Amino acid sequence: MNISLDIYSPVQQIKNELFAGKGIEVFIKRDDLIHPIISGNKWRKLKYALKQAQAQNKTHLVTFGGAYSNHLLATAAAAAKFGFKATGIVRGEEVQNDTLFLCKLHGMQLIFTDRDSYRDKQALFNSFFGHDEQAFFIDEGGASAEGAKGVSELVDELTDTYHHIFCACGTGTTAAGIINGLTKHQLSTQFNAIPVLKNGGFMQGEIDRFLTSPTAYSLHLDYHFGGYGKTTPQLIQFIKQFVADTGILIEPIYIGKMLYALYDLAAKDHFAPGSKILAIHSGGIWGLLGMKDKF
Repeated sequence: MNISLDIYSPVQQIKNELFAGKGIEVFIKRDDLIHPIISGNKWRKLKYALKQAQAQNKTHLVTFGGAYSNHLLATAAAAAKFGFKATGIVRGEEVQNDTLFLCKLHGMQLIFTDRDSYRDKQALFNSFFGHDEQAFFIDEGGASAEGAKGVSELVDELTDTYHHIFCACGTGTTAAGIINGLTKHQLSTQFNAIPVLKNGGFMQGEIDRFLTSPTAYSLHLDYHFGGYGKTTPQLIQFIKQFVADTGILIEPIYIGKMLYALYDLAAKDHFAPGSKILAIHSGGIWGLLGMKDKF
């Protein structure tokens, strides 16, 4: 089957008294609407990996993630949609949850492995599937140059220019892709990455390794709320208010933290009056399945 999918990702304005009072305009690119499951940066990062697998006549996608991984679920759904077999190697002890249920429903086989072994993903792939000529390695989160290439096409779709673009940052691939897209179009837009991990300064190296040319950008390190998958009552309250006010579903792992940062920086007069700001909704709302107890 040809690996193609029409992108439907509109840009919508977020109306808020805070933004009006500061004289700024804030918009959100709804990459969460691309597909119900293979949404946002997950589709963009998988696109060229799938094309590469197809070109190499590989029929078996093997990838990696935690027990609540949106990437595992997106890969399972993409494999089912485009006619691949899929295996997910899951970090940690064997568990059952809503995310893994949906992975299995889409036909993905699951292999659970201890956390020490999980650190060397290539060795894991070789030990389980080194003999399988049909197996195709996809790194955790879709991190790759191909992933960055897919994400860079987001900028091609923009019909307006912005002073700032905001994006949550987990592996650095999405950030690098958007920066590459801005560079390609010679835009002076300031890119703002919000690492969702504690001590996220290392993310600069992860981003830089996928950049097509050295580029300046901003890392905002104070919005991790305790680390990856961590929350606070303040963050949860913000998310509940945002969803109720806008009707746009977000989650606490990525998009909630990124939008909280944007709102907080606006309140602190970080943006010049007249600024136009674009937030990237990179999908991942299925992450809510593992966070229900926080609400």
